[in-house]
Amino acid sequence: MKSMIYSLLMAAAATMPLAACSDDNNTLEQRDWSTTTLFASSDKVSQDIYYKPQSGYVGDPMPFYDPVAKDFKILYLQDYRPNLPGTYHPIWALSTTDAASYTSLGELIPFGGINEQDAAIGTGSTIYNEADKLYYTFYTGHKDQLNPGDSREMVMVATSPDFKKWTKNKTFYHKGADYGYEKNDFRDPFVFRGDDNLYHMIVACKKSGKGVLAEWTSADLKSWEHKGVFMQCMWDRFYECPDVFKMGDWWYLVYSEIHEAVRRVQYFKGRTLDELKACTKNDAGLWPDSHEGFLDSRGLYAGKTASDGTNRYIWGWCSTRSGKDNTKALEWAGNLVAHKLIQHEDGTLTLGEVPGIAAKFDNAAKPDVVAKSDDGVQGDASNLKLTGNAWALFPRLGYENRIEFTVKTAGKRDKFGISFVRGTDADVFYSLVLNDEDDNTRKINFEQQGKNGCGFLANGDSYVFQRPADNTYHIVITTDNSICTMYVNDVCCYTNRIYGIQRNCWSINSYSGNIEVSGLTVATK
Repeated sequence: MKSMIYSLLMAAAATMPLAACSDDNNTLEQRDWSTTTLFASSDKVSQDIYYKPQSGYVGDPMPFYDPVAKDFKILYLQDYRPNLPGTYHPIWALSTTDAASYTSLGELIPFGGINEQDAAIGTGSTIYNEADKLYYTFYTGHKDQLNPGDSREMVMVATSPDFKKWTKNKTFYHKGADYGYEKNDFRDPFVFRGDDNLYHMIVACKKSGKGVLAEWTSADLKSWEHKGVFMQCMWDRFYECPDVFKMGDWWYLVYSEIHEAVRRVQYFKGRTLDELKACTKNDAGLWPDSHEGFLDSRGLYAGKTASDGTNRYIWGWCSTRSGKDNTKALEWAGNLVAHKLIQHEDGTLTLGEVPGIAAKFDNAAKPDVVAKSDDGVQGDASNLKLTGNAWALFPRLGYENRIEFTVKTAGKRDKFGISFVRGTDADVFYSLVLNDEDDNTRKINFEQQGKNGCGFLANGDSYVFQRPADNTYHIVITTDNSICTMYVNDVCCYTNRIYGIQRNCWSINSYSGNIEVSGLTVATK
């Protein structure tokens, strides 16, 4: 029945062009949505699935499960663009119960004056103290106007009895220089409760030019005892936005590597905190898995987690791109993106689809093939076969979409992918290619394809993952305006910013060998 409704809607669209506002100007124009040519399109001002505020963007999320309200609070740095000179990034917040729909709580902690230590605010963390019934948010104070001997960065704290009214503690200035750490790189405090029933504070900083995570402990969140270096950063690396948590029998550190050659969210694991700390000792590089602990592509950054005791989610931001150009550099801040953590039997982690997001899409239907390559295409969305260099094009997507299908390749190295922003007249389009790195591994590459395409785009590839033994790939893709997430067999998570997805056609492609596509459905909000 759903397939029939979809076909009838498409037929109606073919006979009655719709009036719409052009995405690149404000004049009213007629568009025939049943065509397959490329349309210009732009993002909505605000978004909800992968949250974007009405004004500005989301930077460095600080997720926290509120044991009083029984929901998740996502504090974040509000990036206005343009920000005020010297004073910027107040802490705003959202609430959610399912990591799929959000309620804005507005500004919680404002930045300070131009001469104050927190003229600009950097990321931190929130924890609730049952003893005094207060919420504590530890954050980075980044000073703009420096006097001789001043520290560029310090850890500061604000408290609240109700998560609404916050008071900055004007006597708490936690300085790295007091403990032998450098005064200009001392940031991103993360506080958690250990098995010893003490609070532990981890701070990203530098000591003698080398990146380290330093540690303090406290019984009351007020007085802190220095415990030395929690973990060394390997080589010339610097681990931003640290997040330490226990999940089952394993301890984890999730962090964001700032080095331009990496720039991803990664993790380490250990059976104990001491084992976790030893992962990088003397640059040991005790990686947790076969791909250096990468959790996502370069499209996601500043990822941190929170758990309600049943599910643990990770929230990070998906970057905007310079000039809204899919080939340009990734910028700081963007949309809030959530994934669900999947813990495997050996303790390794991957990221998967948030059930609450999947539940938003209840109108899945089989799409029609609206165009295809001259050769190599057989069947329809129920059972589609592509051979060699072939493609099948599907109808225009909405602003929010969920695509699901299964691909089975005939051999180990048969290559396939998915293209967005594609039309029958498009000189370029953007593809997620499941590239065969060798006989046993795959990696998702981001490519600009088409007759004028430049090929591989270095700022959008994923990490290497194992080819499934049966050559079967179950794929789920969710898009919200220009944000795209893709999950492959619960072993690979991929996030990217691709402008122009909405209101344009998309395709499934074969590049070599033979692939069979089954169970293809598209749901649109």
